Amino acid sequence: MDSPTAQYVPDEGSVTLLTTGWCGFCRRLKAMLDREGLPYAEVDIEAVPEAADAVKAVNAGNRTVPTVVFPDGSTATNPSVHEVMARLGR
Repeated sequence: MDSPTAQYVPDEGSVTLLTTGWCGFCRRLKAMLDREGLPYAEVDIEAVPEAADAVKAVNAGNRTVPTVVFPDGSTATNPSVHEVMARLGR
């Protein structure tokens, strides 16, 4: 994969959340994923500079979070839990 988010592609059935510690939208999405029992890995883009670069690459230069990486390598920016579930086939 030559995608800027290739190193963050998760296993089937889960997602990777590229977040920050202060992001309310990130906290909300994590809470909803927890409620639905959907597994995820979290990467704080303020602690991992390469992750911040990946977020900017898929968001037209913006550090917009949460950016979600799916098993097929695609991404979504600030998706609803329903969109995440649908894209995981749940």
